[in-house]
Amino acid sequence: MDAILLQILNGLDKGGAYALIALGLTLTFGTLGVVNFAHGALFMLGAFCVVGVQQLLTISERVRDESITFFEAYIEQPHLVSWFGDTGAAIIDWVIPISLLVSIPIMLLVGILMERGLIRFFYKRPHAEQILVTFGLAIVLAEIIKAWFGANPIPVQPPEIVRGSADIGAILGLDANLSYPWWRLIYLVSSVLIIGGVFAFLNLTTYGMVVRAGMADRETVQLLGINIQRRFTIVFGLAAVVAGLAGALYTGIQPPNYNIGMEFLVLSFVVVVVGGMGSLPGAVAAGFLLGMLQSFASLNEVKSLLPGIDQVIIYLVAVVVLLTRPRGLLGRKGVMEA
Repeated sequence: MDAILLQILNGLDKGGAYALIALGLTLTFGTLGVVNFAHGALFMLGAFCVVGVQQLLTISERVRDESITFFEAYIEQPHLVSWFGDTGAAIIDWVIPISLLVSIPIMLLVGILMERGLIRFFYKRPHAEQILVTFGLAIVLAEIIKAWFGANPIPVQPPEIVRGSADIGAILGLDANLSYPWWRLIYLVSSVLIIGGVFAFLNLTTYGMVVRAGMADRETVQLLGINIQRRFTIVFGLAAVVAGLAGALYTGIQPPNYNIGMEFLVLSFVVVVVGGMGSLPGAVAAGFLLGMLQSFASLNEVKSLLPGIDQVIIYLVAVVVLLTRPRGLLGRKGVMEA
């Protein structure tokens, strides 16, 4: 029972990451019709927003180590700690939540610049050209990050108050001794809130309703005098913000490196295809579904019967879905043919 609950939680938080990236991918495809292979790079840029903020907050100076009295010794101390004491240390400790606020305008600007500077020139081009160009852009961005921050993963710690594990057994009123990392739970909750926010924006605001109408029939919306292209540009920026927030939050789980976007990009594309190209609910549902399947496939009992199944289960499911439902689980008719 304990193992099953743990695998469910593992699957949900992994599925949350897949769903967040896939949501941005399918949002871009559904509005602009662009297959954006640079979307994983946006996830990576979000993660390195945290690294950048951390490096800014920890700019240090050499100060005398007062704990050593029999000779002069010096240590590196962040300016924030020198200026504000415990308050400065607390600001450094909360680098990930602070970075989330910083990453939103940065990722929105990156998304808009990317769409206006490159993507818009490929709206009417074949998907193969879109993939080639955006994949090249992803490589360029990764190499820039590698040159600036180095090739090695850079550790980022979540706030000290949530570095331990939550007693899930006690919270759920179970007798089982079951614990799970706090930050993974926070990631799962944050994923659900961000996904809910995107759906609320698209379904409950006038701006979002116009965007959805433009996704269904762009020409008719334009005939009403609405600049739908400008709204789609904002949506591209919104997709970049979602990917960036997913990456920023993930730094508390995995130290970011320049290649982290590529690791998630391939799996997230599989998620989008399984959910149905252009289907937002399909991307979210497939993200959590495949995350759960991958989690249960990693059980030792399963791997003893089918060695390596956890590495290929997502691709096997994709093959089965595409053979039985070529448009994906919730895909719309004619999306890929457009």
